[in-house]
Amino acid sequence: MFLVTEDDIIISDPEGEYFPLVTRLGGEVIKLSPTSAQYINPLDINPDYNDEDDPLTLKSDFLLSLCELIIGGKEGLTPVEKTVIDRCTRLVYRGYLSDPVPEKMPILGDLHALLRDQPETEARRIATALEIYVSGSLNVFNHRTNVDTSSRLVCYDIKELGKGLKKLAMLILQDAVWNRVTKNRAQSRATWFYIDEMHLLLKEEQTAAYTVEIWKRFRKWGGIPTGLTQNVKDLLASREIENVFENSDFVYLLNQAPGDRAILAKQLGISPHQLSYVTHAGAGEGLLVYGSTIIPFKDSFPKGEIYDLLTTKPGEVPNEVRQ
Repeated sequence: MFLVTEDDIIISDPEGEYFPLVTRLGGEVIKLSPTSAQYINPLDINPDYNDEDDPLTLKSDFLLSLCELIIGGKEGLTPVEKTVIDRCTRLVYRGYLSDPVPEKMPILGDLHALLRDQPETEARRIATALEIYVSGSLNVFNHRTNVDTSSRLVCYDIKELGKGLKKLAMLILQDAVWNRVTKNRAQSRATWFYIDEMHLLLKEEQTAAYTVEIWKRFRKWGGIPTGLTQNVKDLLASREIENVFENSDFVYLLNQAPGDRAILAKQLGISPHQLSYVTHAGAGEGLLVYGSTIIPFKDSFPKGEIYDLLTTKPGEVPNEVRQ
């Protein structure tokens, strides 16, 4: 079994469902957990990180989103907190940008130390909130990257991170894949990025805004993002979802619950007759929305080796995969 494309394929896997197929295809499975020895550095950056003169502008947006997930709460970050984080972002990369060698790449602990040194009360609040992710029990993202991410097929298995860390990991992986997209662009290579449970990234305002910005940039730079979710209401509740739809070539719909069907009909302009194709639909049946064109489909996936690797039905998953 082998890949028939020369493109790169990267999967964010919050439920540990893709690793059997990725392993069979000879790809790299990177397992992140609080006890794992595999690490991804959220502060990784490369010279092509932004298509503008200053690569730190986009990196600051990412770190603002990261901090919002950690400390923002319902109201998000305050203007002073945003200013402090932006200032420290520019300070933390000063040594690396003047001499870009791997051992000078900053880590989260370096950002934490800078925040502690700032005079504002807000800076100390941010630093205290980050402490558990730097020197506490959730410090899995306070290390330099030590895994091989150069494989053409990479699966990030984040199932064991737990609910809080999982959202953080999904955001960090977006940024890590963006680094990959910028490198691949110079080689005229496309980067496919599959984001399972995407609704988790659209709940917080700053994080949702960053996700949409990255979604747009992926497409501009030769990336091909795909978001997957079964929680349609959560996805469509985001104020940013229209921007996602406007920057997507097609939407693939399977069977939908009544409440979800009504929301989708309004958002995508689906007629009552067309909705019948996602009402009590069988496995592999649904609608393909491509611009103003809406097409019903039926995909009867044949049983066999690939089916066995992909199925998540409890009675069909082999014992060795469950383990």
